[in-house]
Amino acid sequence: MWRSRTNRDRKTVVCIACGESVLRADAREYDKEGDRWDRHGKDFEHLCKSCYRDLCHQPRGELESLLLGIEQDGLSREEFLSRYFGAVEERYGSAEGNER
Repeated sequence: MWRSRTNRDRKTVVCIACGESVLRADAREYDKEGDRWDRHGKDFEHLCKSCYRDLCHQPRGELESLLLGIEQDGLSREEFLSRYFGAVEERYGSAEGNER
């Protein structure tokens, strides 16, 4: 006999943005590699619907590798941002030069 569909996805997950526990059925998958369709061997994180709607859904290309390249435990916010802006300028040039 088939199981009732009402018990499906009764598992809860934690939103990585706000920390709220929500039913898996009420959450959206987040793939930090930006390719949620290639599911082989991946563990997905989750976002509640509200946080998912607040996300920018533009392609993020090489963002994850850039962040991993500058990431280090214990960095202050100021040091992280300084490294981030430096890495972006090194990779793509300065923002002022690109505005022209």
